[in-house]
Amino acid sequence: MSKFLRIKCEDCGNEQVIFNRPASVVRCLVCGKTVEEPKGGKGLVKTRILEVLE
Repeated sequence: MSKFLRIKCEDCGNEQVIFNRPASVVRCLVCGKTVEEPKGGKGLVKTRILEVLE
């Protein structure tokens, strides 16, 4: 099931909402760190998940 995630960048502390099944690499909007990568139809989150939004 597809969901949105509220994450917090470990480098700069920025919070943003991302999709859990990305088609491309997702970067932090503030510092540019990679926060999620596509992996076989699902996303590999590389930072802290604060909340799962439905």
